[in-house]
Amino acid sequence: MERKISTVLTTVAYDGWHWDKLADALAPAEIIKVDKNDVEGISRALQKADVAILGSDLNDQILNEGKNLKWIHCDHAGLNFSARPEIFERGIMLSGSAGRSGPVLAEHTFFLALSLIYKIHDVSAQQKNHIWGGRMYVESRGMYSKTMGIIGMGFTGKEVAKRAKVFGMNVLGYDRSCDTLPEGVDEIFCADKGESVDELLKRSDIVVLSVRLSDETYHMIDEHAFKIMKPTALLINMARGSIVDEEALAKALASGEIAGAGCDTFEYEPLSGDSPLWDLENMVITPHCTPEMPDLVAQSLEIICDNINRYREGRPLRNQLADRDVYTKTRPKE
Repeated sequence: MERKISTVLTTVAYDGWHWDKLADALAPAEIIKVDKNDVEGISRALQKADVAILGSDLNDQILNEGKNLKWIHCDHAGLNFSARPEIFERGIMLSGSAGRSGPVLAEHTFFLALSLIYKIHDVSAQQKNHIWGGRMYVESRGMYSKTMGIIGMGFTGKEVAKRAKVFGMNVLGYDRSCDTLPEGVDEIFCADKGESVDELLKRSDIVVLSVRLSDETYHMIDEHAFKIMKPTALLINMARGSIVDEEALAKALASGEIAGAGCDTFEYEPLSGDSPLWDLENMVITPHCTPEMPDLVAQSLEIICDNINRYREGRPLRNQLADRDVYTKTRPKE
C-alpha cells in the first residue's frame, strides 16, 4: 500500500547540496526546517507534520505534540532513547541511520583490542619516562590464531568480522536472527533458534559488543557472563554502555576474572569521575567518539532518501525498529 508524505518536520542541520538532495527527495511535500532547539518552531510544525526527520533522538515534545506523525527518522545510530513504548503502541514507524560509520567503528574496535594486547598504558609510561623496556610482551600473544566472538552482527559487527579474518582470527558470531553466515564468520549462534550466547563467551579470547541496546540486551554482560569468560579474555564495547553491568565489569577487572576491557560507551555519560573504571590498569577508555567516515552526511542522506522511497512505496524501511527493540531502562541524566 502506497503512502503519502504531506508535511515534514526536519531538524537536521544539512546545507548546500546535502539539503538540496533531501528537499528533492521529499518533493512535493511541504518541508518545515527548524533548529533542534527551537521549541516554539517545532511545536508549530508538529501541528500538521506526518513525517519527522530529526537530527537527534525524539523527546517528550515530539511524542506529545506530534499527533499526526506516522514515521520518525532519527539521523544517528543507536536509537534506544527513541525506542519508547509509546512509539510502538501508536504504530509510528521509527528508523535511524545505523551503518553510516560501520568501517570506522570496526577500526576503533581493533584500536581498543590492540591497545590492551600491546599494553598501551605501560608503553606510554615508558616513553614518557624515557625508558627503553622490552620485557612487557614476554607473556603476551598477538591476535593471530585467537578467537574473536562478536555479539551483534549488524553493520559494525560485519565490518569487525571481515577485519578479524585479516588478522588470521577464528570468528564466532551471535545475533538475534541468522539467515545466512556473514562474511568472515566461521560459526554463528542464533537467539531466535534458542541458542545461548554462553558458548561464544566461553570460547572467545576477545568478546566484541556491537549489539543494539534494548530491554532484551540490557546488562546482558553481567556477573554470570564474566564468570564463564576465559580469565585471559578481553571485552570490547562499541555498542551502548548499558549492555554491560559496569559494577560487575569493575569487579571482574579488579579481581582478574577477565584480563582487560576497552570501552567507548558507558551507562551514563560522561563517565562519572568517581567510577572505579578510570583507575584500572587493564581498562582502556575512549569518550564515545571516533573518527568520522568521509562525508558522513552523505552516508546518512543515502539512507534517508532510500527510506523516503520505501515509505512512499509501502515497503519496510532500512533500520526500522520493531516492537522487541523497545527500551525502558536507563535514560540520560538531566
